[in-house]
Amino acid sequence: MGAWRWGCYFGGLFRLESWRRSSRIWRIPSRRHYYHSDVCGVVFFYRRDVACLTAYGRCVFVCAHSVGPWGGYVTGLAENMEYIITTAVVCYFAAAYLQSIFGTPDAAQPLWWAGLYVFFVGLNILGVEASFRFVVAITLIALAILVIFFVSAIPHFSWDNLWNIPPEPGESKYLPMGWGAIGAAMPFAIWLYLAIEQLPLAAEESEDVKRDMPRGLLWGLATLVVTGVLITFLNMGIGGGAAYFGSQTEEPLLDGFKITLGVTSGTLLGLVASFHAIIYAYGRNIFSLSCAGYFPSWMSLTHHTRKTPHIALIVGAVVGYGVLLLLYFLGDSGGFGGVILNMAVFGAVIAYAMQMWSYVMLRRRYPDMERPYRSPLGNVGAVVALVIALFALLMLFANPDFRLGVIGVAIWFVAGLAYFALYARRRMIRSPEEAFAIDQVQNHQG
Repeated sequence: MGAWRWGCYFGGLFRLESWRRSSRIWRIPSRRHYYHSDVCGVVFFYRRDVACLTAYGRCVFVCAHSVGPWGGYVTGLAENMEYIITTAVVCYFAAAYLQSIFGTPDAAQPLWWAGLYVFFVGLNILGVEASFRFVVAITLIALAILVIFFVSAIPHFSWDNLWNIPPEPGESKYLPMGWGAIGAAMPFAIWLYLAIEQLPLAAEESEDVKRDMPRGLLWGLATLVVTGVLITFLNMGIGGGAAYFGSQTEEPLLDGFKITLGVTSGTLLGLVASFHAIIYAYGRNIFSLSCAGYFPSWMSLTHHTRKTPHIALIVGAVVGYGVLLLLYFLGDSGGFGGVILNMAVFGAVIAYAMQMWSYVMLRRRYPDMERPYRSPLGNVGAVVALVIALFALLMLFANPDFRLGVIGVAIWFVAGLAYFALYARRRMIRSPEEAFAIDQVQNHQG
């Protein structure tokens, strides 16, 4: 569980778009501290709620238990958008690495995207065992590559490189673009942590969810914190420093390896691990939402021999690839990485906010529910994480360079809400988890 969880977010460490964009505008430790608080809250509350509500083990049903079907749907829709668009983001960045390695033109990007989707969706359709074995193996290799980079970067590291961005008039070298830039950088900070919360989607594959899920979540968070801190400082502290990696390269870790070891091979593996793991996540997300009646029932059909949700996996891939093609034909094929990244973060922060709200409501409405694990942060931590998530949501609309993409995904979200209000809400299948949630809310109100 811990190794699979590492694979969920290694794409952020290997691509480092968050560091490239935001190293120019803030003091690195400050931004990491703010969002680390939010992620710690999400992980601790997941450990408790997933251990309590073992049916499905998904935050969609945690929210449905605590605030009713609307809460479950809003959370599920937001997570669905997050996972589908995140795979598109990772696919875009992986293709950028492949372009750099093989020297292909920008016109070949759609072919790289299609090839990546076909291969990894096909691998997920083969079966859960094959998928998990692959992602664990590739993730451990990616982790080893990061360790090699950390060791190789130490002789080249200089603290002065971290603060070599010329500050704006009246600003310091530690925050060269002023305090307001912290908010602008937050969506890129979230990208590093994006999809860390997806491990409960694999709850059915665990032999003892009450024991394994909290351990996997904590191991994942601990690994993320350690590797995230090291990659932040060591990559920015070598070569041309933050001034170079903040504006003059699209592949900072790739360039980092060129500086430290003179090699480029292996840097793609982190993106591969992340891409594969999140494809699994959106497949399970679509499948479970379809089973519950939130999405059309045909999306929950499974393969007749492999017993995997092949329809859900293909639908998610088609939507993600469609988003990439739309942005490719509407804008600069080499410059929309930041746009689509912010689109993915839009769904993530809504899901985070809903999960924190559901934590508070679950604790309030069902105080006697069995809780094998209790969050050490309590309601205070949930409220703090909720506020950070809502602040990050507002900041998504603050940057004019990415605003149109965020508005577009907001329209997608509103359309999804309209679908549920006008159609799906009256045709819910009501799985056992949903029926329980509805009955509990009605009894509480009565």
